[in-house]
Amino acid sequence: MRFIPVLRAAALCTAVALLPATTAGFAQVEGNASPEFAKLFAIYQRVKTSYVEPVDDETLIRGAIDGMLASLDPHSSYLDGPSLQRLETMIDGNYQGLGLSVQMEDGAVKVVSPFRGSPADQAGVKAGDFITHLDGKLIYGLEINEAVAQMRGPAGTDITLTIFRPGREDSLDVTVTRGVIELEPVTYELASGNIGVISVNEFSRDVGADVNAALRSLREEASGRLDGLVLDLRRNPGGSLDEAVALSDLFLTKGQIVSQRGRTRRDTMYYEAETVYRGDVAAGLPMIVLIDEGSASASEIVAGALQDHRRALVMGERSFGKGSVQSLLPLTADSALKLTTARYYTPSGRSVQEGGIEPDIRVPQLSDPDAEKRQRFALRESDLRGHLINEIGIQDEELEDDTKEDPRFLLTAEELAEQGIDDFQLDYALRTLRRTTTTSVALRN
Repeated sequence: MRFIPVLRAAALCTAVALLPATTAGFAQVEGNASPEFAKLFAIYQRVKTSYVEPVDDETLIRGAIDGMLASLDPHSSYLDGPSLQRLETMIDGNYQGLGLSVQMEDGAVKVVSPFRGSPADQAGVKAGDFITHLDGKLIYGLEINEAVAQMRGPAGTDITLTIFRPGREDSLDVTVTRGVIELEPVTYELASGNIGVISVNEFSRDVGADVNAALRSLREEASGRLDGLVLDLRRNPGGSLDEAVALSDLFLTKGQIVSQRGRTRRDTMYYEAETVYRGDVAAGLPMIVLIDEGSASASEIVAGALQDHRRALVMGERSFGKGSVQSLLPLTADSALKLTTARYYTPSGRSVQEGGIEPDIRVPQLSDPDAEKRQRFALRESDLRGHLINEIGIQDEELEDDTKEDPRFLLTAEELAEQGIDDFQLDYALRTLRRTTTTSVALRN
């Protein structure tokens, strides 16, 4: 079965940079569009009078709206009650369920990523898995809201997921015990060698401030001295553009962070350093940013800014490649339009649309025995039906993986497990920083 992405669902799995907007700027309908509207109305009338069963207006109008937006790009959509509620949950809520970030792909529920430490993560659910059944009941073809509603439930109850995992011939059943999911956009730990590790799991409200607070806590735990910092953006599907700018500004002292360019002047904006935070809060500290194919949108803004300004070394896998900005346009009290209104560009003028952010050092996730297989089936922005084309142009070779074996990355997952390494990418970044001096490559500024 081949699944083709058609929608990155807005809510817990959003890979968009949302901007508040009003309806005041809606364009006027052009006069020459009237014949097309007449055609639409004629079809509406014919369906109402001739379809085999009666159809209500709500069904027909909603179908027309969804079809209209689906013809534009994979990220534009109409949001009403349940969809807006899930978006609010992503920003500042908690819920009882599995702790999964999911999206719809051609009628199938695909796992974007399990939240770190969630019941789904602990049960072994992985990014890229397709959930086909819940407690033996087929959910293929359901709306995303219906599927999510069935996965949620009281903490302490069990649910069995039937999973199709690309790269494996047979499906597998995974039983997960639901829990209370409290969204933690920022987590941190102090690794050996006084290396700080800050993981940003999503770009919700106050992420910039939370990372700043995490850095202060790490310094206190390390008795005032840190010898390196890892900013982990893996499996981070994005979120608020403003928070991506704030996070980047923490580590930059000058220059542009990102620009967004749309059709109108009000959709074209330039974001500069030193507008949210003054100075580099980690000045002189060697820094590595970890990314993978699940790092999208806001994550790519941060990685691209720090890479272009040579403030950090970027490691991991090529990112998702979503270089467009979605604005949230309110329609009524409980509905809104999520519409692609601009493209964004890194400080050097790169558009990451389709191509993504290429790491300075590609580091495969060797500790995952299925990583190589899943990489072959990994889907990025360039695979989405109707995605925006990079107007600058991407060479084919830039989208191809290097097939040559790297002598540094030959250990198997089993061999790494024997050494106690369960996250090879993070371990490699930490070992790199421990070898770092003030003149080494990890200190890019």
